[in-house]
Amino acid sequence: MIGRERAHMSVSRWWWLAALGLAVSGCRTTGSAARADGQETPPRQELQFDAVTVTADLELDKLNDEELFAGGTSAFAANDFKQAARYFGRLADFHPDSKHRRAALYNAGLAHQRLKEWEEAGHRFSELSDPAKGTGDALDAAFRVAETQYHLERFDDAVALLGVIAERQDLPLNRRLEAQVQQGICQLEAGRSEEAEKTLRKSLSTYDGLADKDEVDDYFPAQAHFFIGEIYRLHYDDVKLDATRGSDKLAEDLNYKAELLLSAQGHYLRSIRVGNGYWATAAGAQIGALYENLYEHMVNSPAPAELDASEAQVYRQELRKKIRVLLTKSINIYERTLETAERIGSQSTFVDRTRESLAKVKALLLADAEAEPDSTSTPPSADAEPHS
Repeated sequence: MIGRERAHMSVSRWWWLAALGLAVSGCRTTGSAARADGQETPPRQELQFDAVTVTADLELDKLNDEELFAGGTSAFAANDFKQAARYFGRLADFHPDSKHRRAALYNAGLAHQRLKEWEEAGHRFSELSDPAKGTGDALDAAFRVAETQYHLERFDDAVALLGVIAERQDLPLNRRLEAQVQQGICQLEAGRSEEAEKTLRKSLSTYDGLADKDEVDDYFPAQAHFFIGEIYRLHYDDVKLDATRGSDKLAEDLNYKAELLLSAQGHYLRSIRVGNGYWATAAGAQIGALYENLYEHMVNSPAPAELDASEAQVYRQELRKKIRVLLTKSINIYERTLETAERIGSQSTFVDRTRESLAKVKALLLADAEAEPDSTSTPPSADAEPHS
């Protein structure tokens, strides 16, 4: 699915070779030809045999469409996606009139997707795809085509296709909302952040206006909030802290960076509140990572050059206080994210990353405390609520 995660030569492209054959039949003798020395050349013979069709997969050549479909279904159920793609692909390419062909095309596309063979998957799904009028597998295939384009980084193509689906008034709202959110994500990946934010906010406006929120899957509004948070996180990343530009400019940039962090955090928190387990875990991980990142920027930033030794020492002391606040907030968010993940049984790369980050931040906080053994101050409580 678009936004959750980010080609090999098609194993099906050799099928066109099946139409090629080596044709030689019978045996005939051509006439004699005169040589330059006046002697006749021996009669030339051309050997021809009956036409042979080369299918390039002799094992499957003997199977009919029913057997191929059964073999592909069995392989897919066993998670042998390479074999599944082979069986379903064979059926689709060599049995054009089979009642199983449409299902075989779709299943072949799914098998290639599982193998992350995006070109091959797109080729299979595109035969079924009808974003403008399709329903059932034709509509599902259109979404799948957009997903393959996303993974192949053909974001503008995906945006155009999803835009067609999002505008269809004949579709249920849930499907239109799905298309619109994924369209916004592809716009963001294409570097069009303003368009992306507009598209994502439009989808959320539709969701917020629903009297019955159960009309749509909570996955998509949670995903929309998450990616608006991502937009502000990217703006946050663009602000660089440079002490060589002076203390006033450094303070201005730090304040602006903190504002962008809070804006990103606000949307991540809204994603959490929607209640979808996957995006709640992802959003919590991103909030913790933001605090960790700001800590790294601050701790690695040199003191402004215009400060003397005494002023630089005061600057460092104040900076350490702010750093401890960031670390404890990060720990708080990471712990709550893991609690949520355990409660709902969520397992994802975000959960694994959160566990690793929590251990890292706790070690940083401990190292910071050990660096000031005579300090009587205590770190802020990790139970403090983050700002929204």
